Amino acid sequence: MRERLPLMPTGARLSQGVPAIAPIPVPGARISVIVPVLNEATRIEQTLADVRDDAGELIVVDGGSSDGTAEISASAGATVVGGVRRGRASQMNAGAQAASGDILLFLHADTRLPTGWAEAVRTALAGPRPAWGRFDVRIDDPSPLLALVGAMMNLRSRVTGICTGDQAIFVSREAWRATGGFPAIDLMEDIALSRRLKRLAGRPASLRERALVSARRWRSHGALRTIVGMWWWRALYFLGASPAWLHRRYYGRDA
Repeated sequence: MRERLPLMPTGARLSQGVPAIAPIPVPGARISVIVPVLNEATRIEQTLADVRDDAGELIVVDGGSSDGTAEISASAGATVVGGVRRGRASQMNAGAQAASGDILLFLHADTRLPTGWAEAVRTALAGPRPAWGRFDVRIDDPSPLLALVGAMMNLRSRVTGICTGDQAIFVSREAWRATGGFPAIDLMEDIALSRRLKRLAGRPASLRERALVSARRWRSHGALRTIVGMWWWRALYFLGASPAWLHRRYYGRDA
C-alpha cells in the first residue's frame, strides 16, 4: 500500500527552491480519478461510465448528498469516501489521501472527458516536466457566446498557466505530494493550487483535447451575468479578498 499523502497546513509556504520531481512510469502509469460530489445523482453515473475503463481507480468523495449519489457511485464501481467536510478543496484532498495512483486527476461531476483522455495524460507527464496539466474545454451548449467563453477559458489558461476545476486538472503523485494539496479554503481552490504548482513544477501541460463541461451554471444564472460574475469574483480574489468572505458572498452562506 502506498503511503498517505501529507497535506500542507493552512498558511504554510512552499520552498523557494524547485526540487527535482521523479518522472512517472510510462506507459504503465496508474491514474486515480477523483470526483467531489454533492447531490449529483442525475449525472454521476454517466461521468463515471465515461472514465471507468481507462482509470486505474475511481474515487467519489461525497459531501453529504441526500439524493442517492453515493449509492449510485458505489454501484458504478467507484470507491466512495464519506464523512468529509463539505467543500471541493477538503473533498478532493480526502480523495487524494485515499488514492494509490501515480497520477491524480480531479474531475467535476458535470464534466466529461474526451475519448483517449488517459493516454493523453500519460503522454503529457512522461518526463520530469511538466508534472501537471489540464484539458481544453467546450461548453455543452450551441450558443456562440458560450463557445466564445470556452475558447477564452482555454486561451486565458494557456497564457497564464492558471487552471480551473472545469479543465480536469491532473498532477503527478510526486508533484501533489510536494505542494501539500489543495489549500484549505472555501473558494478559488483550483486557482490557489495552480499557483502552488507553477512555483514548484513550472507551467502546466495544456492539452488540446477538449473536456465537455455542462452549461447548467450559465443556463441557471444567465450567460452574461455568470461571465461577469466569474471575472468579478476572481478579480476580488487576486486583489486579496478572503476566500471565506467570497464564499459567503457567492453562495449566501458560510462554508
